[in-house]
Amino acid sequence: MKIKRIMTILLSLLSLTGCGAPATPNNTYKQITMNEAIVMMEKEKDYIILDVRRPDEFAEKHIPGAINIPNEIIGTEDIKELPNKKQLILVYCRSGNRSKQASEKLVKLGYTNIVEFGGIIDWPGETVSGN
Repeated sequence: MKIKRIMTILLSLLSLTGCGAPATPNNTYKQITMNEAIVMMEKEKDYIILDVRRPDEFAEKHIPGAINIPNEIIGTEDIKELPNKKQLILVYCRSGNRSKQASEKLVKLGYTNIVEFGGIIDWPGETVSGN
């Protein structure tokens, strides 16, 4: 009788943990496609476009309105150019590798609204040169 009761309790606990929707961690960033980023830029207000390439790459060409903070300098200290940790920040680089690294670092710094959308090599829109 005791074994049957214990098994019932165990099966109940397993069903509670196994059937729930997977948890979405708050300490992550969202990845979207380039087209989704374009739509987001058209709809949203008060966001930052963050280019995490080197300054020379940024000067060559970048998305209009983007700011440049190289991935290599994003570390463990707050970033004065990004004071609002809840603000929507759209992150890109050249191909998508550094933007993923930078997004992970930003989340570790406490930023809660990071969206990574790949690299400028796939950007179909306008670009500008200079700083």
